[in-house]
Amino acid sequence: MDFLQGRSVETMVAVAVAVVAVAVGAALLLCRSKRPKGCLDPENFRKFKLVEKTQISHNVAKFRFALPTPTSVLGLPIGQHISCRGQDATGEEVIKPYTPTTLDSDLGNFQLVIKMYPQGRMSHHFREMKVGDYMSVKGPKGRFKYQVGQVRAFGMLAGGSGITPMFQVARAILENPNDKTKVHLVYANVTPEDILLKEELDSLAEEYPDRFKIFYVLNQPPEVWNGGVGFVSQDMIKTHCPAPAEDIQILRCGPPPMNKAMAAHLEELGYTKEMQFQF
Repeated sequence: MDFLQGRSVETMVAVAVAVVAVAVGAALLLCRSKRPKGCLDPENFRKFKLVEKTQISHNVAKFRFALPTPTSVLGLPIGQHISCRGQDATGEEVIKPYTPTTLDSDLGNFQLVIKMYPQGRMSHHFREMKVGDYMSVKGPKGRFKYQVGQVRAFGMLAGGSGITPMFQVARAILENPNDKTKVHLVYANVTPEDILLKEELDSLAEEYPDRFKIFYVLNQPPEVWNGGVGFVSQDMIKTHCPAPAEDIQILRCGPPPMNKAMAAHLEELGYTKEMQFQF
């Protein structure tokens, strides 16, 4: 009789464990089903409506595009980009990659900060865009994949509009309370007016002083200027970026001449190819 009672208790315990397992599994499935699905398609272009266009300077503007619902997310992994399709001044199709300055935590919309060049083919399309127009977008694209804690610190070397992927990565790191990665950014431009996202970058530096450092470099600085002057040098990299180590990485994004120069500087300073990534 004691044996039967023992077996009965074991059966009840097994049933209870099974019930708990089923409940946990159902809860996980429910949570997953509640996660917003990304709006991007890596194979096909999808159209998104321009809902706001803000001119920042004579050749820079912010473009905010609406997602299907107020709780929709774009679905873009940190450090990756999208392809935008438009028409140049002759009416020919042009496709160019851009990195949004928003994250998936920004629900219902995504934003692009675009510098429009006089002869730029895609620049023409953005200049002509009006609120209510649609942009064809495909993605995500890119080789960069970020995971929390993959490095102790990032060094970032950016030039001009190459700041957008850096800003996206930095924001994602700094706004995650579980991410302790440090970010050191060197950002080069010609004049103060060319500095994109300066207000946002300065806000990050002020809000996260122990984790985010930024050093501006200008070719044509104003009379009163406490940043770097000229081109980004080896000394600037040594002073403002983490030293070569297995647990750091240097990210590069800028005009081709700058990327080439930075690669040469980094090699001479002892940064291996594994310690570098170019967007």
